[in-house]
Amino acid sequence: LIGRVMVCLWTSCLTLYDPPSLPGGLFPSGSHEYEVFRFALTQQQDVPKLVPQVDMVDTGSSFSMTYAFCSQFSKGVYAIMGLYDRRTVNMLMSFCGSLHVCFVTPSFPVDTNNQFVLQLRPQLQEPVMALLEASYWTRFVYMYSADAGLSVLQRILDTAAERSWQVTSVNLDVLTEAAFVKLLIDLDFKKDFQIVVDCELERLNSILHVIAAQKRNLKNYHFILANLGFMDLNMTDLEKLGPNVTGFQLVNWSDPSVEKIGRDWYTGALTYDGVVVMATAFQNLRRQRIDISRRGNAGECLANPPAPWGQGIDIQRALQQVRLEGLTGRVQFDERGHRTNYTLSVMELSHTGARKIGYWTERRGYVNTDVYKPVQEEFYGLQNRTYVVTTILEAPYMMLKKNHEQYEGNERYEGYCAELAAEIAKHVGFVYRLELVGDGKYGARDPDTKLWNGMVGELVYGKADVAVAPLTITLVREQVIDFTKPFMSLGISIMIKKPTKSKPGVFSFLDPLAYEIWMCIVFAYIGVSVVLFLVSRFSPYEWKLARSPGFPQNQNQNPQKEKEAPEHTNDFGIFNSLWFSLGAFMQQGCDISPRSLSGRIVGGVWWFFTLIIISSYTANLAAFLTVERMVSPIEGAEDLAKQTEIAYGTLEGGSTKEFFKRSKIAVFEKMWSYMRSADPSVFVKSTNDGVIRVRKSKGKYAYLLESSMNEYIEQRKPCDTMKVGGNLDSKGYGVATPKGSALRNPVNLAVLKLNEQGLLDKLKNRWWYDKGECGTGGGDSKDKTSALSLSNVAGVFYILIGGLGLAMLVALVEFCYKSRIESRRMKVGVVS
Repeated sequence: LIGRVMVCLWTSCLTLYDPPSLPGGLFPSGSHEYEVFRFALTQQQDVPKLVPQVDMVDTGSSFSMTYAFCSQFSKGVYAIMGLYDRRTVNMLMSFCGSLHVCFVTPSFPVDTNNQFVLQLRPQLQEPVMALLEASYWTRFVYMYSADAGLSVLQRILDTAAERSWQVTSVNLDVLTEAAFVKLLIDLDFKKDFQIVVDCELERLNSILHVIAAQKRNLKNYHFILANLGFMDLNMTDLEKLGPNVTGFQLVNWSDPSVEKIGRDWYTGALTYDGVVVMATAFQNLRRQRIDISRRGNAGECLANPPAPWGQGIDIQRALQQVRLEGLTGRVQFDERGHRTNYTLSVMELSHTGARKIGYWTERRGYVNTDVYKPVQEEFYGLQNRTYVVTTILEAPYMMLKKNHEQYEGNERYEGYCAELAAEIAKHVGFVYRLELVGDGKYGARDPDTKLWNGMVGELVYGKADVAVAPLTITLVREQVIDFTKPFMSLGISIMIKKPTKSKPGVFSFLDPLAYEIWMCIVFAYIGVSVVLFLVSRFSPYEWKLARSPGFPQNQNQNPQKEKEAPEHTNDFGIFNSLWFSLGAFMQQGCDISPRSLSGRIVGGVWWFFTLIIISSYTANLAAFLTVERMVSPIEGAEDLAKQTEIAYGTLEGGSTKEFFKRSKIAVFEKMWSYMRSADPSVFVKSTNDGVIRVRKSKGKYAYLLESSMNEYIEQRKPCDTMKVGGNLDSKGYGVATPKGSALRNPVNLAVLKLNEQGLLDKLKNRWWYDKGECGTGGGDSKDKTSALSLSNVAGVFYILIGGLGLAMLVALVEFCYKSRIESRRMKVGVVS
């Protein structure tokens, strides 16, 4: 395939005189390019008397190419149009640069600054890189031929070094067909399903034929064909095996002229445009009346030092300034002779054939124009097979039934995702089989091997067709698989062991008011009593006349005593003032009241004060006595980050861990630094392990997980966990499919439809709350009432008992004291 090939060297000799111009060409016998060359010349009616002269040459032979070049140069050519291969390209460029003879070529482009070489074929380095980045490839195989692929390979390797890509390069020139078949087997074993193939059209057709002949299931493979003739490829057999094939198309097949040059080679279209470019350039020179006539000999070609042609610069400038719309799109050259300002169509192989999915331009890069097609078109053939739906055991999303041994297939499972998968399959119309992921993981990339594990890995490497599970939509996963719209929104939350409910104290009835307020009330009570005592002493209106105990009862008493002043009394002594203030505070009143204005002012403000205090106390008393409060050690992520007593961690190999690993927020960075260096490790292998660790750590471990799972576990016995604080982020769970899967669009539409019908909310309520075991308040609160217990009001009884005991003790002291006074008085009376 790569051996010596007889191709063409076209030489166009256009004069500005009446004698016929001598456009020459060197072609292999019966070549398609020769036919296109002749056809293109006949179409240039504005440039008369073009008489072609055709010779044949072996482009792989330096001697043959040198002889042919010098022969044409000796005939007075003004520009050369032809092909080369890697063995003669440097020789031709050297001749053109030394002799100032323009060389217009549709051959593979080379990286050169030789202004006399005009390359009709666009370079593919940037389009291929843009397509790789759009496909998010970081590990792939690059197959190339030395003729066309070395420049692209260098560009890929440079980028791979910068971005840590894993690129395996394969030189197709050194492979036999048997070796290539062995290579395919090895790639299949290594799960290398992403392949770039860069070679000429004829070799590329042979490679695709060998791949199709293996009859493998290629639905997991994605090929990028670094070639400009996607529509020229024969992919009929390959199409049946279902691979994802992407490539480039240069020729606009909607142009009627394309049908005249045939569909065999896109180089035919480049040849046609090359003839038009040369004819246009010489026509411009004719209008400018520039004399470029010349006669030479073969010796001038090999002269040392070479004698450049003086008018060669004029020819080069005229060719470089050509602007036209050709069969290969916009034809324009930059100062180095490379194609510029061109557009490549990006094509994809579908079950109905090739279709356009986007385009690439130098200014905008790759632009994806693919749109969702009708469901019926995407569903073609889906009913003919059973699809594998990968999932993971995680309550309440996917669980085994208690008697699952009695069932087979999908009937063994129950849960939110089990019902969701059934609903999606019903709406889409396909048959599926639930299979648990082999390693029990959701999916993360191994930092060493760069391979994906878990459900994501099964989708990437073709072991499953759909993933229906609590799989978080993240950037790194979206790069390798496709997600539907979220079927559940959530965020990272904190789970801790539910703190022991604080038992009400003996004096819990004092809790409605702070201790500072109680102290202020005591001081206010004493102060008001003292003020009332003082104003009553100073105010004359609080004094009243009282009968003296020694007032004479009959006329035989001593008349001297009748002349003594009457006795005045005041009800508001210090004890009565205290009693009045206490009665007002207790809202019970008193048998005495102030008579003076000043005393009534003191009483009025004290009554208003007690009204507000007692009302506030009563309002809070009910809540404090009927609600058992829990004292939580943390209230959010900030509390976790600034303490070291309580350990915290996440699931190993999950999106929560990736969130902390990639976060740039200071609090989360601090938390990740702790989790990464904690010893023993704070990461757990499964959510169940994390919950068990929370329950057994006696409040010394907090588990970071998705809020939906946190809410579910909170509703499960023994009802000893709780969610604290708000969500740390916002994300969603999505149904996943492999990149480019035919199920992507219909499954996405099914999820949206289920959401609009409200079925997703019904499923969550059914599996979270309707089947809850802890009630709305957690634990066994649904069996409790709000009645007060003795412990809530025990302090009141203690005060009552203490007061009664104190009263009896005081009464006894008063009795003893009074008895002693009476006994003394009677003794004095007897002695008298």
